[in-house]
Amino acid sequence: MTRTRLVPLAVLLLLTPACAKRAGYHSDAAGGYGATATAAMEAPNSESYAHVAENAFKRVADDPLSTFSIDVDTASYSNVRRFLEDGQLPPADAVRIEEMINYFSYAYPEPAGAQPFSVRTEVAACPWNDKARLVQIGIKGKSLAPAEIPPRNLVFLLDVSGSMASPDKLPLLQRSLTMLVADLRPVDSVGIVVYAGAAGVVLEPTSDRDAIVAAIDRLYAGGATNGGQGIEAAYALAQRSFRKGGINRVILATDGDFNVGVSSEGALQQLIERKRDSGIFLSVLGFGTGNVKDSTMELLADKGNGNYAYIDGLQEARKVLVEQAGATLVTIAKDVKIQVEFNPLAVGAYRLVGYENRMLAHQDFNDDRKDAGEIGAGHTVTALYEVLPPGAEGAVPGVDPLRYQRPASAAATGSGELMHVKLRFKPPEGDDSQLLTMPVADPGSALDAASDDLRFAAAVAMFGMKLRNSEHAKAISYRQIRGLAEGALGPDPRGYRRGMLALLGLAAGRQGEPLEAPVGVAR
Repeated sequence: MTRTRLVPLAVLLLLTPACAKRAGYHSDAAGGYGATATAAMEAPNSESYAHVAENAFKRVADDPLSTFSIDVDTASYSNVRRFLEDGQLPPADAVRIEEMINYFSYAYPEPAGAQPFSVRTEVAACPWNDKARLVQIGIKGKSLAPAEIPPRNLVFLLDVSGSMASPDKLPLLQRSLTMLVADLRPVDSVGIVVYAGAAGVVLEPTSDRDAIVAAIDRLYAGGATNGGQGIEAAYALAQRSFRKGGINRVILATDGDFNVGVSSEGALQQLIERKRDSGIFLSVLGFGTGNVKDSTMELLADKGNGNYAYIDGLQEARKVLVEQAGATLVTIAKDVKIQVEFNPLAVGAYRLVGYENRMLAHQDFNDDRKDAGEIGAGHTVTALYEVLPPGAEGAVPGVDPLRYQRPASAAATGSGELMHVKLRFKPPEGDDSQLLTMPVADPGSALDAASDDLRFAAAVAMFGMKLRNSEHAKAISYRQIRGLAEGALGPDPRGYRRGMLALLGLAAGRQGEPLEAPVGVAR
């Protein structure tokens, strides 16, 4: 029988009551775990986002290779939704187009045999550039039945600092994690670490769902934010309860506002990079408004072999932690990289849509020491390339023709290939990568002959470009985006695609292109 022990935080930190008070913690008469409300009022409008410099076209003659790490994060879409539903346009740097596209699932085929994921490519006319073709690369992680999911060793690392006191932060977090706990099995365990001015364990790993929920219910917010100390404590707890062959993951829930201890992004990155070799992965759940440190949370997830989601309501919590628990918690392939070589006889210039902060040096593709993205069970990942045929790249800046260029190879002249796609990946507990390769030809398909998946992904990309005021969106209208999206909704059983139509209307109104509300749209 599992023995459950709720441990007073002051005892765990070996503090006297006076010392605990100075550290910012106390355990109240009801057994609550939190911090004394000593934090100063946080400054308004202090959200921060890493700068995104939009990918430009590159001439194939100058650089025929494109190399990047896949990205399974979805935080940007739900964060954009939060801004729009609050009557504001999001900051341009809050809009990461690949995360908006990857928020949605796509009907890519299940992988065959022992492969952890399948890869599908498709080419059609580009809806925002009549001179270009649009190439979609779609990856689908192997789906797992509930009985196939390994035992889970989860450690909740919860920010209970003063900045988490508002209803859209700690109270929403508590309700969100309760939904996840309700879905746990007897073989799964959860431990809880909290942090504010200091950090400590409030629940030793247990399978007792009642005890887990009771510990979550006792949380309250107050004090400064020592996230670095919390990370150290959470990884230590996860290591003590490590499940060999199981799922070992820290789930960090925060607004990202680390302001004491290890708090700079560089120092936090080094801390997480030291921890990821332990076989313990990291998921980051962002909460709240006003002081969201999006860049910090994205960095931690990326460097911790995990994913980053922004929780703007209970529906999003259910999507991330219940409906997509496999993709969120079960990693089936890590360090997944993509390298594309373009045929100079078929492509004059190309542009990767999004993934700006996931670009890799070309030599990193074959370097197994270089970190890259992870794919979860059942997860879909999508990348889009906008490609121009030879002769249409005239306006793209380039370098002078090279004197010693090799003549075109036989593969370039005789294959009819548009490009060649290579993927490298490692098994979750492995260190050596495996290679998949495939050629991509262009059958010349019109846009209306393309799949719902390609057309909807293109609509999402156009939405992101409009929100960013991209130079590539000058000829795009919201009416055009909505028409394309409406025609590509597909089955959409949970209404997520249809929910984007409502957001299009909100954004169009804010940007001076009001649209009539589509019929039957509900978030």
